[in-house]
Amino acid sequence: MPALPDAKPSSKRKRLDLGRGSWYATYYSLTTLKKGTIMPVVKDTTLSVSALVELIERDEIRLPEMQRDYVWTDVKVRDLLDSLYREYPSGTILTWETDKDVVTREFAVAQKKKDRKFELLLDGQQRLTSLSAILRGEPIRVKNRANPIYILFNLEHPDKPEETLEVSEFDADTEIDANGKDKEATEDLMTFVVSHPRFATRKHWIPVSEVFKTKDDAPFLKKAGVTSLDDPRFEKYKSRLQKLRDIKGYPYRIQILGRENSYAEVTDIFVRVNSGGVKLDKADLALAQITAKWPGSLKIFQKFQEECKTKGFDLPMAIHIRNLVAFATNRAFFSNVGKLSRVQLQEAWKKAKQGMDDALVFLGKNHVDNLTLLSSPLIIISVAFFRHLYKRQKGSTLSPEMKKQLAYWTHTANIKRRYSGSSETVLNQDLQSADKHDIEQMLARVEAQAGSLKISPAELEGRNNRSAYYKTMFMAFSQDGACDWKTQKLIEEVAKIESHHIFPRTLLQQAGHSRAEIDDICNLAFISAETNKWISNRHPADYLREYTANDNSESELEKQCIPTDRKFWELPNYKNFLKKRRELVAERLNKFLEGIKEG
Repeated sequence: MPALPDAKPSSKRKRLDLGRGSWYATYYSLTTLKKGTIMPVVKDTTLSVSALVELIERDEIRLPEMQRDYVWTDVKVRDLLDSLYREYPSGTILTWETDKDVVTREFAVAQKKKDRKFELLLDGQQRLTSLSAILRGEPIRVKNRANPIYILFNLEHPDKPEETLEVSEFDADTEIDANGKDKEATEDLMTFVVSHPRFATRKHWIPVSEVFKTKDDAPFLKKAGVTSLDDPRFEKYKSRLQKLRDIKGYPYRIQILGRENSYAEVTDIFVRVNSGGVKLDKADLALAQITAKWPGSLKIFQKFQEECKTKGFDLPMAIHIRNLVAFATNRAFFSNVGKLSRVQLQEAWKKAKQGMDDALVFLGKNHVDNLTLLSSPLIIISVAFFRHLYKRQKGSTLSPEMKKQLAYWTHTANIKRRYSGSSETVLNQDLQSADKHDIEQMLARVEAQAGSLKISPAELEGRNNRSAYYKTMFMAFSQDGACDWKTQKLIEEVAKIESHHIFPRTLLQQAGHSRAEIDDICNLAFISAETNKWISNRHPADYLREYTANDNSESELEKQCIPTDRKFWELPNYKNFLKKRRELVAERLNKFLEGIKEG
């Protein structure tokens, strides 16, 4: 099956907190080590942003294996630049000066690899990688993909900081922002934005990376329409361009752990530092402890991660680490990692890897052949653990009846969002039940959490394409052999499936319907990009009548639970259309789940 289209991320983002930042976390961690621990040897210095970027480029700063991937969004990079431009505190940088043979990993920016002395970066990776990309005008490379960071600077920004907004908060189809204000006027209150095509016509917005490449202001002044020294904007713009370039001289306080510190001590410090602020999550900290005990393990995990990706399951590293911990401890909690030896980790990984492979095969045989169809990847861990323990303790693979029950649990846990709350605790409950092969208890927990294993039409109301109901709709419609309306290809074989609004957005907006009503899953159908383009924003009463003029076309609508009574295709009946389709979809989803249960 093709992957479902990506859901639009939430537009609500918090401004990056750089006030208290990592300086407090570092200071607190280095001064509150466990009683009896020898204080680490720490040296202090100060380096400018440009000096740090040069050290990274010359390979004089490297990343230890314990570090996670680059994870910042362009919006966080924008906020970092905004803070440095205003000379706000931006935390410290923590490095380790060592002669030890330590396993390292690649930065997300290019380095000139040479055999020279280097320091290991323990805290500050996201900031320095971002600044390296911006100052050098180079893309970020994550998972073999080059992702350029395009940030624009507003030469006409207000002198006083305004509330930071972001481009993603705006609907591309409207000129009004989320607060009902003129979009362009609102954006022009900002100092930095993530680039968007609509800024191309605004002369006072300029690319940040281009400014850092040259000391010549002329190209930017010319673009902004300043052609004379007498222009009142001349000095203002030149001053602001210089202030932007001054970010290169922003002084970062560097704390350096000395050679006297062991790898174990540095790992402990790394974990403590990154537990103090808005830093690494539990999985990242667990990975740091694992790589400290098992050097080189990260590359082993990454290789398997790529293998899973080729099977349609591009799982985050956190899931693989969680799976490893589950197989090593029979529990879901990362806090148990510190008690495991290298040998225990290696033995558990063999089981975890095999368990994951088996689970992906099992899921593929039960309509789930890619990650986008799951509400949570934790379901995979429960399936892997259940199958492994059953085989180990029973001495055989699952019986046909047990396979049907596990498949039924998989789909009910998926559609009822079993792991939506306190996922670690919930996963731990399921691992304990799996240890006893108690699939009935696992199902009972889903029912107790959701209230019922049946799906009612009311449950579908207000759901959007991020919901598990939507994912299960795709599986159920695919099982019925639903086809693309124009190409007649099975939707599970279409290379790129799109979420088609049966009643177009613009039509519903003009009629005064809310966004929740417009994006309701019962206004969505699965079709190809080609068919979506063919339909465009036409009224359903027009294009559905045109489509149903062909033989068997009504049955194709029925396979996607679209009412064929033409009265529901009229705009005044939109709410009745949603109500009717909810009834049809709920009935079909219940039938799908019963079919899984019965085999």
